[in-house]
Amino acid sequence: PKRLTYDEVQAQTYLEVKGSGTANQCPILSGGDEGFKFKPGSYSVKKFCLEPTSFTVKKESPFKGGGDQYVDTKLMTRLTYTLDEIEADLSVDEKGNLKLVEKDGIDYAAVTVQLPGGERVPFLFTIKELVATGSPDGFSGSFLVPSYRGSSFLDPKGRGGSTGYDNAVALPAGGAGDEEELGKENLKDTSGSTGNITLKVAESNTATGEIAGVFESIQPSDTDLGSKAPKEVKIQGIWCAQLD
Repeated sequence: PKRLTYDEVQAQTYLEVKGSGTANQCPILSGGDEGFKFKPGSYSVKKFCLEPTSFTVKKESPFKGGGDQYVDTKLMTRLTYTLDEIEADLSVDEKGNLKLVEKDGIDYAAVTVQLPGGERVPFLFTIKELVATGSPDGFSGSFLVPSYRGSSFLDPKGRGGSTGYDNAVALPAGGAGDEEELGKENLKDTSGSTGNITLKVAESNTATGEIAGVFESIQPSDTDLGSKAPKEVKIQGIWCAQLD
């Protein structure tokens, strides 16, 4: 669908938006200036939106000595991967450096992509607890990537983190069922990990308080509650926000 400004999106009815793909897009700026044009001070960020335009996954090269490379993927889930309505605090110092602290909002989305060989990679696209610092040309920081599944999720054999069976065998004698290879299937790990994102301001409009730009985020994929090694997912896309 055609990209709309924030006011154009607000003017649409529910039936116009429904099924059109507009709800998965970040609004564009109408008449902005290039770069970051806001004065030093503290701002509250509203309607912070991140829309991925590409998902790539780091994979070993099939050729000897080829090194790791990011491969293109095919999206398996529906058009529900954009983060939106995020609130944050932004401070701009006298030198023009930014500090962004994420607070709340729709700040995670479950996404599954498929690699060229058919392997599927689920991950939780997120910027939870992000603290990013730097210049408007590139401010970056780390964020929390929570476990893709919660501790009450039961696997096909009924084992879970905080509930369900302890192991898959009945009445294990002498610790049977907790051998090394079964151990990581039995002991569910719901701890989070961290990712990194770099945001760049491309344009801003001081009259409407809007800014927009591009981002690149690198984060781990789902570990299946600790039984798989996570893959590295690179997410590139566009973002926009409103400053108060």
